[in-house]
Amino acid sequence: MAWDTEATRHKLLAAATEEFAAHGYAGARVDRIAANAGVNKQRIYSYFGDKDGLFEAVLGDGLAELFETIPLDGEGPDAVADHAAAMFDFFGERPGLARLLCWEGLERAGSPAAAALRARGCGGKIEAMCRVLPGASRQDAADLVLSVTTLVVGWHGLSQLDVLMAGDLPRTHALRRASVAVAARGMAEAVARG
Repeated sequence: MAWDTEATRHKLLAAATEEFAAHGYAGARVDRIAANAGVNKQRIYSYFGDKDGLFEAVLGDGLAELFETIPLDGEGPDAVADHAAAMFDFFGERPGLARLLCWEGLERAGSPAAAALRARGCGGKIEAMCRVLPGASRQDAADLVLSVTTLVVGWHGLSQLDVLMAGDLPRTHALRRASVAVAARGMAEAVARG
């Protein structure tokens, strides 16, 4: 029987996403990842090299999907609001990715995973923001991309604050998505005004 390397890789990445999201980089255990994937631990080392390589692959794959599937196009503050809402949906379907970014910031800020991919993806978002908001400086565009990203990731990656702040208030994805869009539009309007 032939070994399905792509299926095995997918199982390992899914299990690693859950493990890293739940325990962070330092707390994640390769043996738990292998057991949850139903795969021999040696496969992790043969596919990814080590724990660093696995973390890099998990975060790199998630961010590559984000960069590829959530474009920033159109014109004006409404386009920024639409982009923020689409990102909110993306992370809502993948809350583990938001938590991974939070863990990375806490534990690995000096060595971000998939740095080259991220530099290209972030650079592309900044260039797109300059096109969406003509006249915005590159610095203002970069700050706005970071602010929108932080806003969106925070909603999904800091779920403990949700419980503390919202308590038992009714919460729906649609209401939160609308709040994110309004905030992003407001930030974009401020940048557009200069």
